Parts: sequence; structure tokens; C-alpha cells
Amino acid sequence: MSGIAIRTSRSIRNLLNHSKNSLSSLITRNYGACLSSRPHLHKPLRSHRYAITSTELKSQRWASHIKNSNPNLQNLEDVAKYIRDEARCIMVMVGAGMSTPSGIPDFRSPGTGLYDNLQKFNLPYPEAIFDIHYFMMDQRPFLTLAQDLYPGQNYKPNIAHHFLRLLHDEGKLLKVYTQNIDGLERLAGVPDEKLMEAHGSFSTASCTLCGKRHDGDMVKEAIVTGKGPVLCESQKCKGKVKPDIVFFGENLPHTFWNYHEEVHFTDLLLVIGTSLEVYPFAGIADAVGRFTPRVLINRDVVGSFGSRMGDVILDGDLVEGIWNLAKEIGWSEKLANLEKAYDREREE
Repeated sequence: MSGIAIRTSRSIRNLLNHSKNSLSSLITRNYGACLSSRPHLHKPLRSHRYAITSTELKSQRWASHIKNSNPNLQNLEDVAKYIRDEARCIMVMVGAGMSTPSGIPDFRSPGTGLYDNLQKFNLPYPEAIFDIHYFMMDQRPFLTLAQDLYPGQNYKPNIAHHFLRLLHDEGKLLKVYTQNIDGLERLAGVPDEKLMEAHGSFSTASCTLCGKRHDGDMVKEAIVTGKGPVLCESQKCKGKVKPDIVFFGENLPHTFWNYHEEVHFTDLLLVIGTSLEVYPFAGIADAVGRFTPRVLINRDVVGSFGSRMGDVILDGDLVEGIWNLAKEIGWSEKLANLEKAYDREREE
């Protein structure tokens, strides 16, 4: 066997070992409550040495989906009952439409979307404001926008963000995947370990050249007060520092891809306020099991919703839809109290 073949064989063997170890460690990470409702996932893998999963595990998981994860939801009342009485691992996908009730424009709505209101920046094309190559040439448009968008400056969480916090408080939240960079989920109290900000956030900042991490509060102060742009603190670099927002031309956070694992533990998918047009984020909606119920709370029907038997579409006003769902579950008072508590804390 040639040297190249030997090295290739070793690489494949190491990759398979890593995959097997990753799968084993998966059951101890963040899914305790989910596993208690799916005890078959505790069984050890009993296949050949480098198998990532076994036929037995696949068949048991499939049978579990058919038996326990196909509640045949039809309407708001069914969804509320399922959340209240059965669901324990709810995955939530969130888009810009969830933040518009807070006063933040979405990106693509004709006439009112962010991209339609950027003429004052004289951009060559609207998306340039989030293009890493354009940012390297001219930071002013993004920094001007960031002054307005920085979390806690001009906008506050609305009732939909507090509903996510309530799902966590009730022990039913698996993970929130958000496209939004406004940080309102974090401000509402969704903890870090339950939050995947797929397009980054303002909470941290890094150099665009060397990657050196910088103090997020320092960068925020410089941008909000108009002192930006911030240059890298490294004497050998002096690159431009920006909040860790994922621009066009940059990679998503590596932990984003954990959704491939987490969909196997999801017993309900909520999709709130998104057009499901931006990939790879939109792909999560189709990655959940065929027998996992999906609920869309949105102004319009989007993506592949309506193509599966377990799909429920609650279209119309988003805030009204969340309130109606909370009321039907029996959480309306708890939800109102969360909103009041946030307002009181902010005033103090």
C-alpha cells in the first residue's frame, strides 16, 4: 500500500472514530429531558468498529417517531394541548418578522424593509451593508446602522421574545435558532446554551484580519458614540474590528451545524417570523423528522409548510398569534408577567 493510501486510511479511521465519539458524547450534552422521553437513545451502539450508528438504533428511532411523535395536530387548540401536555424538546426558528413588532424593520418587505431604506448610504447594492469586502473598503454605512441596531439602545423584546423565555422557564425549550442580529432573544432572557445566533450578534467583536477577540463593551461604546471604526489592538495587525455579525462572505458559527444532531431530539418545531429564503438556515425546517409536527406562526405561508401531514399554519398577525397560543396553553398571565418584569427592570 502506498504512503498516500496509508495516510488516507488513517484519516478515514480517525474521522470515523471522532464521529462515533461525538455521537456518544451527544447524549450527555444538553438533551437530558429529551432523552427521558426517548429512552431507546440510551442504548449502546452494537455495530462494527467504525459504525456511526446501528441498524437497531435507526429502526428504534423510526418506530419511536411513528408511535410517539405523530400527534396529528390540526389547529391552534391541538398545538396548545401538545405544548402543555407532551412536548418537551421544542426547537424554534426565528426570523426578522419576529422583531418587526419591536420597531425593527425586516430586510425584504417592499417599501418598508431595511434594504429598501438604504438609499442614504449610497451603496452600490443594498446587501453591501453586510458584505465583508465592502466593509473592508468603507465601514461607515454599517457603523451608522449599528448605532441604531445595538441591543438595548432603541428597541426592546416584544411578547414573542418573552414567549421563548417562557418556553425555557417551563422546561420545554431545546434550542432557539435565530437569524436576527438584534439580540432581543438574549435580552428577553433566553440563556446562551439555548440560543444559536446563526448570523452572529453584537455581544462580541473580533478583528477582521487576525481574528483577535476584543472587548464587546468597548467596541459598542466606540460605535454608539460615533468614535468608530475600531482598529485591532495587536501592534502587528491594526485591522478593522467589527461586532461578530456574520457578513456575506463569512462562515456561519461552527456550532450552527449542531442542528443536524438536535433535530433527532426535537418533538415540535416552531417557525416564527421568517421567510425561509436564506440558506443554510432555512434548511433546518426540512431537516426535522417527517413525523415531527411543525408549526408556522407567520404573516405568510413560507417554505415547504403545508406539504407534511403534521404541519399547522397560524398565519396573520404574529403578536396576536403568540398571544392566542399562550392563552390557549394557559400561559397568558405568566407571559404578561414576564413582559412587566422586563419593563420594571429596564426602568430601574
